[in-house]
Amino acid sequence: MSANKGISEFRWYAVQTLSNQEGKAKRYLEKFIGIEKMGDFVRGVLMPSETVTEVKNGRKSAKIRKFYPGYLFIETRLYDDESKLLQEVWAFIRNTQGIIGFVGGDSPAPLKPEEMDRILNQVKGSEGKEVPKVQYEVGEVVKIIDGPFLNLTGNIESIDLDKGKLKVSVSMFGRFTPVELEFWQIERVNS
Repeated sequence: MSANKGISEFRWYAVQTLSNQEGKAKRYLEKFIGIEKMGDFVRGVLMPSETVTEVKNGRKSAKIRKFYPGYLFIETRLYDDESKLLQEVWAFIRNTQGIIGFVGGDSPAPLKPEEMDRILNQVKGSEGKEVPKVQYEVGEVVKIIDGPFLNLTGNIESIDLDKGKLKVSVSMFGRFTPVELEFWQIERVNS
């Protein structure tokens, strides 16, 4: 295949993966793009995800939660300028370990730009942030499980999702005092 002559522009396509094989398929694709000389045809592989934190047995743990389980998004030149499928590129992606196939089967359609913009904004919005596994609401009663206010209970006054913090009003020395905490430092009080 000649480098760029007669090749369409890069577009985003969705591919379906085997269950829990998204990361493996992504790594495999990224590794073999260079080996198989597909760099002119495959520009990006995206597995949209966020970091989710939770506390179990007194330990904070972080896990990756996929926004679209079972799917990867690949930025590729899949058609020539006459709208014919580039078989070599299609087969390279389709035959990657862990990939079931393109959404659209043998005639994959690219994602609409607004769909991909939404996905990319979702990824950008989650970068560098940890999201609590448990969602809280203002007014909810919680118990503090870490830090200097350990074992105190209080009401959530405010929640700042961008900073990953919340303010809890706790009773100390006969007065209510707002304390700023991270999500993983509290747990729900069972009613």
